[in-house]
Amino acid sequence: MRVHFIAIGGSAMHNLAIALNRKGIQVSGSDDEIFEPSRTRLDKEGILPAHIGWDANRIHSDLDAVILGMHAREDNPELLRARELQLPIYSYPEYLYEQSKDKVRVVIGGSHGKTTITSMLLHAINKLGLNVDYMVGAQLEGYDCMVKLTNDAKYMILEGDEYLSSPIDRRPKFHLYRPNVALISGIAWDHINVFPTFENYVQQFEIFCDLIEPNGTLIFNAEDPEVRKLGEQKREGITAIAYQTPSFEPTESGTLLHFEGQSYPLLIFGPHNLQNLMGAMNLGQSIGIKNSDFLTAMSDFTGAGKRLQKVIERPDFVMFKDFAHSPSKLKATTAAVKHQYPSRKVVACMELHTFSSLKKEFLPHYEGAMMAADEALVYFNPEVVHHKKLEPISVEQVSAGFGGGVHVKNETADVLSFIRSQKWNNAVLLMMSSGNFDGIDYDQLGAELCETL
Repeated sequence: MRVHFIAIGGSAMHNLAIALNRKGIQVSGSDDEIFEPSRTRLDKEGILPAHIGWDANRIHSDLDAVILGMHAREDNPELLRARELQLPIYSYPEYLYEQSKDKVRVVIGGSHGKTTITSMLLHAINKLGLNVDYMVGAQLEGYDCMVKLTNDAKYMILEGDEYLSSPIDRRPKFHLYRPNVALISGIAWDHINVFPTFENYVQQFEIFCDLIEPNGTLIFNAEDPEVRKLGEQKREGITAIAYQTPSFEPTESGTLLHFEGQSYPLLIFGPHNLQNLMGAMNLGQSIGIKNSDFLTAMSDFTGAGKRLQKVIERPDFVMFKDFAHSPSKLKATTAAVKHQYPSRKVVACMELHTFSSLKKEFLPHYEGAMMAADEALVYFNPEVVHHKKLEPISVEQVSAGFGGGVHVKNETADVLSFIRSQKWNNAVLLMMSSGNFDGIDYDQLGAELCETL
């Protein structure tokens, strides 16, 4: 087998390229720019392109497949040559389906919680020594590749992103996986540049449910109103299983979870995390893992990559970093921290960084998203707004969007001044962003704040 990747350097694409190379498939690729860590990882596997840039001569009739990344344009010369030669052209999710069509596909969908639920399931699977294939959308600790493909694994675990598949395939990725077991964790309007209305966004999840294979299973979060509506619809031959936040109590080290007459100590905390845990547990049950075995295996799970990661901890101070950026994620993450530390001052800082978050029309969706914090700060960079070709937004518009009660800054130095002005005894600092506030070194900041205690 010979497979060529157009735009091999992407975060998802290079993981798939590595997985196919390890499976024994001959992999080639191209890109007009390849950044770290993709460059080093591809080089280590021996599949880093010798030259940067597109070259139609790389496309020839001996190729069995061409995989097209989102970064490539429709007029890409390699894509045009592949079409001219009538080669099979796949998007990233299409090829994952091609590699797993004879397996039991377990697909985790939802606006939030996908990566956490997927990593929880994989953690239990690894602890129990089970063999599965998988694809996760984020780099997880302890994994050197986020895609695994084999000939012998019975199950394929797939994180089901609702974003578009490729420049020439505008279907959401999770529509292409055709799950045997599907999960929906939550629905909160995201990707507004692609899905123009909330109704249109919800429709993508309806289609996802309709694509579950005959005699399949839908696992759904009963505490999310939109998800519950989908889960309670009657679908012939499909088994629907609801889950919700379990009984639990916070502890000094995390959580004590109560389930089916047993108590399980956990390192994770917060209602949203435990709700995700129940979703993952039901997925585990669907592939033969007993609930008690799953929950026991989760005793040392500390969280998914970039999700509520501790930067530094002292007896009277703890600092977290988190990937949260959408309204639902902000709300859940801030509430989880306050729930875990009810007697401490919680200072939450977030960066508006994504296309949706910086769009003036979307700002009202953030109303009340940081209410659980004692002090809240929102940062945005006007240059990023300009770079994304969006209409300028003002400090006043951002403040109004959050419903007031937040400090709004658009200079990194002002964010640092605000943080340094706080008293950090008996306090928690939560830094939430899909970026880094344009240059804040979290480790350095945490160490600096500890010196003031």
